[in-house]
Amino acid sequence: MSPTLPRNHPPLTTPKTGVLLVNLGTPDGYDVKSMRRYLGEFLSDTRVIEAPKWLWWPILHGIILNTRPKKSGAAYRKIWMTETDESPLRHYTRAQAQELAPRLEAEGVIVDWAMRYGSPSLAQGIDSLCNRGCQRILLMPLYPQYSAATTASVVDKANTHLARLRRQPATRVLPTFHDEPAYIRALGDSVRAALKDRPEPDRLLCSFHGMPRETLDKGDPYHCFCQKTARLLREDLCWPQDRFQVVFQSRFGPKEWLQPYAEPTVAGLAKEGVKSIAMISPGFVSDCVETLEELAIGLRETFEENGGERFTYIPCLNATPPMIDLLETLARRELGGWI
Repeated sequence: MSPTLPRNHPPLTTPKTGVLLVNLGTPDGYDVKSMRRYLGEFLSDTRVIEAPKWLWWPILHGIILNTRPKKSGAAYRKIWMTETDESPLRHYTRAQAQELAPRLEAEGVIVDWAMRYGSPSLAQGIDSLCNRGCQRILLMPLYPQYSAATTASVVDKANTHLARLRRQPATRVLPTFHDEPAYIRALGDSVRAALKDRPEPDRLLCSFHGMPRETLDKGDPYHCFCQKTARLLREDLCWPQDRFQVVFQSRFGPKEWLQPYAEPTVAGLAKEGVKSIAMISPGFVSDCVETLEELAIGLRETFEENGGERFTYIPCLNATPPMIDLLETLARRELGGWI
């Protein structure tokens, strides 16, 4: 007869736990074929484009996927990492997972990474952890400010895949961390480090990825979360209100988007006589085409063409020690009771 364990005795074996870092996505290359495949998946997501299929699909397949891949590919080509033949987003997301893994290894946690669009896919990431014996998985969407178009889309896609599994792992999802003290502190330190040996800029612009205005009207909290992140960052920096401004980038299509728009704001500041600005994009934890091409290259050109003189782009947290510290803090908090 096997011995009876005391009521409070720990289990004889601890189920393996997985952590899956999930970022937006990336094409496999900047050629037209790769870009069309990536954009097709991204722009087919009903969380991203909230329009009836009968209206949107003829536009997507008849116009956009025949014109935009070449233009988007040219943007990716400017920032492509030729040494490893990959986009910066893939490079940094993988590096984040690799740096986080040893910090959780002692607790038997396995860390992997995936993309919502492109490869490695969410399904591949979940399957990889399950195949390594993980019965519990923490999904960590790397979007600091929750939106239905980002975090909710990850949850939707993960649940679609989980619905196909005969044996499902237990899952948890990292909540929004737009006001997480460790995140705000890391952002503030990155600004201070970037500006340490430079003349103080006339303005600091805090740029977030734009969303259609209707998403705010429908109750999406993204805009509010962006504003709170910006306010907390400004307070951490002790930066005066009149020299700190929130803008929204990456406008797409004819609809009104969240304002003020980044490009006309930057052009207007230069025309008004502002000679130096610095820009940070706290909605991204990893540098990508939206930060490196759109901001660091495109908006720099806009600023200088309109009379500006000094433009400073402050990189994302990427795989720096403060970013890995943040990921560990968030992971350990959400893994409570599992490890």
